[in-house]
Amino acid sequence: MSVKSSPSLSSEVMVGMTMTMTMTNFFLKPHLIPLPSKFLFPNTFKPSLALSLTTTFFIPHFSTTPLSYGPSLRKGTIPSHSQSQSSQNQNDVVLREEAFTRVFLLAALRIPSAECSALESRLRGHLLNWPRVRNIARVPGDDLDPSLAPLLPQPISGDGEFENEEERTLVSVQRRIHGKADGDGDVLSPVLYRDKLARTFNSRGFVKFRNLAKISRPNRNKKRKKRKEAMEVEDGRRVGQNDFAVVEVVEEEEEEDSVGMRKLLGEEFVSSKWRGSTRLLLLDERYAGSGVEELPEAIKAVLKEYAEKSTMLTLELVRCKLTLFYDYWQMTEVLETLLPEGMIIPSAFETVGHIAHLNLREEHLPYKRLIAKVVLDKNRPKIQSVVNKIDSIQNEYRTMQLEVLAGNHSLVTTVVENGIRFQVDLATVYWSSRLGTERQRLLSGFTRKDVVCDVFSGVGPLAISAARIVKRVLANDLNPYAVEYLERNSVLNKLEKKIKVFNMDGRRFIKSLYASDVSQSITQVVMNLPSEAAEFLDAFRGIYKNRPKDGEYTFPMIHVYGFSKARDPEFDFHERIRIALVEVAVNVDVRRVRLVAPGKWMLCASFILPKSVAFANTTVDT
Repeated sequence: MSVKSSPSLSSEVMVGMTMTMTMTNFFLKPHLIPLPSKFLFPNTFKPSLALSLTTTFFIPHFSTTPLSYGPSLRKGTIPSHSQSQSSQNQNDVVLREEAFTRVFLLAALRIPSAECSALESRLRGHLLNWPRVRNIARVPGDDLDPSLAPLLPQPISGDGEFENEEERTLVSVQRRIHGKADGDGDVLSPVLYRDKLARTFNSRGFVKFRNLAKISRPNRNKKRKKRKEAMEVEDGRRVGQNDFAVVEVVEEEEEEDSVGMRKLLGEEFVSSKWRGSTRLLLLDERYAGSGVEELPEAIKAVLKEYAEKSTMLTLELVRCKLTLFYDYWQMTEVLETLLPEGMIIPSAFETVGHIAHLNLREEHLPYKRLIAKVVLDKNRPKIQSVVNKIDSIQNEYRTMQLEVLAGNHSLVTTVVENGIRFQVDLATVYWSSRLGTERQRLLSGFTRKDVVCDVFSGVGPLAISAARIVKRVLANDLNPYAVEYLERNSVLNKLEKKIKVFNMDGRRFIKSLYASDVSQSITQVVMNLPSEAAEFLDAFRGIYKNRPKDGEYTFPMIHVYGFSKARDPEFDFHERIRIALVEVAVNVDVRRVRLVAPGKWMLCASFILPKSVAFANTTVDT
């Protein structure tokens, strides 16, 4: 957009209008970062078999949306060995991890290791900056060989004079490495300093500093990590690798780059040979095919500044190949590639101990084992089994019909909630980790004087947690397997003396308790059976009908749970409670717990049992 001059407009106004239009265009235009055509690789993915299911093959696909900045399975190239067809399993889904290997061509600056941290902070915006990939890469041969240490410059005269400052610095480094710096003005490294203290302290000193000898020893975990990130040489090329990424130097500095570096830093910098260890600074993917002359002016300015400060700064622009393996990609990225385009990615699941509990949609079922395999791979070692609920909860014991899709077939696991351990068998009992927050809310309202009655306790997630707070807990469940695990968990957490366990129907349990003397001490009643807990409220009608009305009684606070699909779920649940109690006016506090399905809410209603209900004449009602 151009601005025409006008006699009526001053030069200041013209400048202001031009700046305003420029800023408007700057903010309105989309900021798309152009990627070199050399980097995008048009033949990114050829039809290769990523997995097989009998005679049906699932092939990773790519959507037509624009490529995003950063690593993606839709970018890069596939190694030739990964495109070869693997053996097929005719009975199960086989996920070929090699099909998710991607190779990216990058440019890197080889610099001295002493300068890599400072240069990384200065060039942060122009480096690779990919998740879980370090900007500083190491390859074999970039460290100083100990056998070459004697060949480094040494003092040329007996009085300790050096030829230049560069030689003085190198000798000082060698002294610090070998622990010879004490007394000549140089400071020992922290490791050597602690080691010296450990050798010089006496026995009394070791008693005072018990961890001194321990911290002076090398860390074994670091040794394993270094061994894990072992570097290897393949076909004469330098390769640095770990579990999910490999950096390989493909081409050393070309003649054009050497000439460009000579123009940038001067003849003396390029002609000097490498001394000491080096590192690779991986540049942004935009500069993959760029030479020294094509680098941004910001990079050139930083390199010039460091070159002026130190004569030891020697630089090279090399070509690298970054290979990302299956372990690098996130679960959602892998599933998005494998599942048909437009299908919702099942990224959320419930964790019960070492078990991942999926609730797959109908459209996911043909790919259920594939999804389970990816979930298992991306969440190890915490997740060891992946299951899917194949039917809704319909039996009287509230157990779920589960299908093991991947991993260990045992459904017995240990869950830790609020510092308490629970042993659970999902094949025979019910457990929901999603109600942990709701259980914590109830526990926050209990006091030391309370006596809690848990009518549908299950394996005891609320009953056992409450036993650490309240005076006593009366726990009941109809499922004999749940009662067995409830007793086992009580002993496991050393709370069996404060919990009394029952195995009977909920309505019968309520009536038997209030027919005994223990009824006078019950202050809290929890009824967490959302599908039908409200129907058991009629058991409270007439619990004190055979007792004198002028006596002193304790009317408990009842917490009952339920589901509702109504447009006003709170009003609907309130009405159901009022009908079950056959009471016109009941002061109920209803709150929403969570949305269990579209349009279906789980609610909790809390109210004090009305006196009229406790003394109601059930004979007249019938």
